[in-house]
Amino acid sequence: MPRNKQAGLFITLEGGEGAGKTTQLARLVGRLESEGLPVYRTREPGGTPAAEALRKLLLFGDEHFCWQAEIMTHMAARADHLAQAIQPALEEGKIVICDRFHDSTWAYQGYGIGEGRREVLDYISSLRRLVGGEPDVTFWLDLPCERARQRVAQRGGKVDRYEGQKMQFHQRVREGFWKMAECDPDRIVRVDASQSVEEVQEHLYRLVHQQLAGRAA
Repeated sequence: MPRNKQAGLFITLEGGEGAGKTTQLARLVGRLESEGLPVYRTREPGGTPAAEALRKLLLFGDEHFCWQAEIMTHMAARADHLAQAIQPALEEGKIVICDRFHDSTWAYQGYGIGEGRREVLDYISSLRRLVGGEPDVTFWLDLPCERARQRVAQRGGKVDRYEGQKMQFHQRVREGFWKMAECDPDRIVRVDASQSVEEVQEHLYRLVHQQLAGRAA
C-alpha cells in the first residue's frame, strides 16, 4: 500500500481490546508536546463529527449490519476522517497519532467477524486501496487474549459490541494482526503490551524518535 507523502508523520496504534492503546497514546502525546513537537491526536472510528456519529452507531447501536455494510460504514467514517482531519494535519507538518486505523478493519471485520474468509479480506483490501491514507508506521500493541480480558474486566464501564464478543472472536482478531504484521513487516512494529505501562511507553517513545530521526536524515 502507498504511504503518506505529506510533510508530517502519520503513526497508528493498533491492538486488541485491553492492550492499552488509549493510555499509551495519551502519555506519548503528552511527552512529545512537552518537547515542543506539533502533535495531532485522533481515533477511529471517529475523529470528525460525522465519523463520531458513525462510531456510536457501529459500537453501541442496536442495528446489525451485514458484513459488507459494516465494513463500508467503517470505511465511510475513515474517508471523512482522512479528508477533514488527518490529511490537513499532515499538510501542516504535524505528527498525527491515531488510535486504530486500516489494520483494525482487517483484524476485526476480516478475521473477527469474517473469520479470515478470502472474499471478506479481498473486499476490505479493495476499499482500503480506494480510501488510501496509509500510515508511515504502525505500532501494534500485542497482548494474549486471556490477559486482555482481565484488563477489560478490571476497567469496567460500558462494553461496546466488539469488547463483548466471545473469546474465539478476540483470538481471531489477534490472528488478524499477526497476519497483517507478517504481510507488512517494514511498517508494522510489534510491541509487547504485557510489559508494564512504563516499559511500553519507553519503547514507543524510542520508536517515535527513531522515525523522526530517519525523516530528518
